[in-house]
Amino acid sequence: MLRRNKSYLINICIILGLALIISACGSDNNESSSSSKENGNNNAEITLDSKKGKVTIPQNAERIIAPYHEDALLALGVTPVAKWAIGNSIQNYLEDQLKDVPKIEWNLPLEQVMKYNPDLIILSNTLDSYEGSYEDYQKIAPTYALTDEAAGNWRKQIKIFGKMLGKEDKAEKVLNQYDQKVSNAKEKLNKAIGDETVAMVWTMGNKFYLFEKDRHIADVVYSKLGINVPEVVDSLGKAPNDAWNAISIEKLSELKADHVFLLGMKGEEGIKTLQNSSVWQSIPAAQSGNVHVMNDPSHWTNQGLIASKKTIDAIVETLAE
Repeated sequence: MLRRNKSYLINICIILGLALIISACGSDNNESSSSSKENGNNNAEITLDSKKGKVTIPQNAERIIAPYHEDALLALGVTPVAKWAIGNSIQNYLEDQLKDVPKIEWNLPLEQVMKYNPDLIILSNTLDSYEGSYEDYQKIAPTYALTDEAAGNWRKQIKIFGKMLGKEDKAEKVLNQYDQKVSNAKEKLNKAIGDETVAMVWTMGNKFYLFEKDRHIADVVYSKLGINVPEVVDSLGKAPNDAWNAISIEKLSELKADHVFLLGMKGEEGIKTLQNSSVWQSIPAAQSGNVHVMNDPSHWTNQGLIASKKTIDAIVETLAE
């Protein structure tokens, strides 16, 4: 009987010991799983379609170079390690967020890129415009080249960048907020100006450029805000890629718009030229005092969520408040 009880106790001890080992292993596995999940977030990668086919990039990138696409990054709360520039020319409308960020030349010289030690490089679709080849940049850091479609569509850029950086919820949120802003602005402007027409003229170097209806911010003004297009603007058709064609003052005399936003830096010679031109002064907007001079053309001549928001604010403040 005693021998049987001893055997029973031994079996119980073995069972309890095994239970403790299994429990410990389970705890270790849970900790390992939790640790793996945390490490997974730190080392996560994502594969996306790009101009160069499928490319795998890290989602934990912090030092990002994305020349001329800083608008989309900033919309997601991400500050690049360097900002686009052509000499001293920069995207002025972003300077409230990028004033302390150093410049990098628009064609991405390889030495400059290496100096900033990026862990992600985002290129536009026009790869021939860069100093280095795609492969050169890939040797420095994981490199993503935007597709033709995404390069010309800032909403798609925000969604792609959201996927890249694990900020898809943020991307959806900022786009929804923007859509609500557009809706509110459209309602205000409809009440304020009704069927009146609006045109945008940019002056630089005493030359004048009339925005086609799909040129940069004009697409927001006409397509999203629902503002009517003047006849002469409609006759221009689609904007030819990124090329700007100067227009003569004589041609501007045909601009029968109710409101004109005249865009030019403070002291720009072209603004003075138009103010002293009897031809310009004869157009309806000038005669009614509805030529609105804007001394920061940068967000009007760019594409992006921030550029659009700034332009919408300017239009609403000028015409509806």
